[in-house]
Formats: sequence, structure tokens, C-alpha cells
Amino acid sequence: MSNYNNHQALQGLTLGQPTEYHDSYQPALLQAVPRSLNREPLGLYPDNLPFCGADIWTLYELSWLNSKGLPQVAVGEVSLSADSVNLIESKSFKLYLNSFNQTSFSDWDDVRHTLERDLSACAEGEVSANLFRLQDIEGQPIGHFDGHCIDEQDIVIDSYEFNADYLRDAADGDVVEEQLVSHLLKSNCLITNQPDWGSVQISYRGPRIQREALLRYLVSFRHHNEFHEQCVERIFSDILRFCQPETLSVYARYTRRGGLDINPWRTNADFAPGRARLVRQ
Repeated sequence: MSNYNNHQALQGLTLGQPTEYHDSYQPALLQAVPRSLNREPLGLYPDNLPFCGADIWTLYELSWLNSKGLPQVAVGEVSLSADSVNLIESKSFKLYLNSFNQTSFSDWDDVRHTLERDLSACAEGEVSANLFRLQDIEGQPIGHFDGHCIDEQDIVIDSYEFNADYLRDAADGDVVEEQLVSHLLKSNCLITNQPDWGSVQISYRGPRIQREALLRYLVSFRHHNEFHEQCVERIFSDILRFCQPETLSVYARYTRRGGLDINPWRTNADFAPGRARLVRQ
């Protein structure tokens, strides 16, 4: 478990607590978690971040009333810049979205601008939001991560405690450019210990990373407690430190909970993340 899990910044979160549900607009329901909580132990500070990126949220349970009182529904997508001061705690995000349910908005742009304003204020950073009508996205194909899946290796694993040292000496002298994929990423919520399931794509150019070592490292998250965004930054930082690639991108897409999925990506290269949901999403 992370050594900051009892930090006072986490003590007031609604996550893991009995909750009253509101269906009228309440932006104060949003709760922030400082990104510095996991970044400082990794040696990451705002003036020397080795990556850029974003947290892409998909909002599957989004509804409000139009100016005539008729309910509206949409699928939303929110992109929260990785250089924001805070990440947004997911349960509070769900409760905030629930507060739209019986709230009247003038039009769809009003909803989008409200999301951007409130989320940006909570995160203290740049946020963009898009809303999609259901008929515009029906029938979209399930996406997949490009790259070589490393999950079918015939290896014995008997430890599931996080251990970054699996990556020590994991890169040899041959310089390659490749994408490696695993669907075995599983960590646990920092507060509730509920399992978080995800797929991860690692794109890099540099000394070849031993696939067995990388798989052991990813499986070692199985008993690890951190938020999705924090896990992705830890993976990026550990690979950068131990394997020293010239370029690196880490992109994870997690299964949904409470009508939301979170898809963080971090890169030091020219990287454009795919937006299509994966088969488990």
C-alpha cells in the first residue's frame, strides 16, 4: 500500500463513505486529490515533469433537463491535463454528474461549458469536454491497442507485491522501436481497496526491454494501492529510470465503475492516444 494513503488530503473524501445522492446541480460535490501526493516520492515536481499527457474520462451516465423539462442523455468525454495541480476523485465526479439529473440547461453547449468550468476549477488545470449524441456513436467498433501482447509467456509467478526492481537490468543493448501491450494490469483503489482492471500499452524507442521482466513488473501491481492516474505515472517513471528509453509513452484504459472509465496517458514523445473503448470497457 502506498505510504501516503493516510495523508490528510485524502481524509475528507466521500470515497468509501455512506453517501447522500443529489439530483440538483452542486459543483461543490467535486473533490480534488493533489497530484503531488504520488509525484514527490517519485522525484516528480511541477517544474521538471518528464512527461505531458492527460486523463481521459468517459461519462456513460450523463443526463439533464432541457429548457422545456425534457430529459436529455449523452455520452461525454473529458480530458484533464496531466499538468493540473489536482486529479479529480472518481466517486465525487459521479456524484457531481448525478446532480445534473434534475437540473435544466439551456442547450448542450451550456452543459459542456459547465463541465469545463467546474472541472477546471477543481483540478486547477486545463480541461476540455465533448458530448456525443447516442445516435452519433452507435455502432462504433471496439478498439484495440496496437502492439505485441506480452501476456502469453510461459513463466511462473509467485509474488504479487509491487516491486520496481523487476525492471533493473531489464533493457539490453539492442535499440528498438516497439509497442508492448498487457491486459493483466490490476491494482487496487487507494481508499476502498476495490480492484481496478486495465489494459496498458507501452510505446518506446531505446534499448530492448525484456518482456518477461516487464510482465513481472506489471503483475506486481496486483496488490498495489493507488489511483489509476498514479499507477500510470509510476509505470512511466520506473521504465524511464531503469530502462532509459529515448522516447516513451504509457497509455492505460481501465474498466468503468459508477458509469465512468479513466484512461490516463503520459508521454515524452509525439503520441496521439486512440479514443475507442477496449473490449472490457
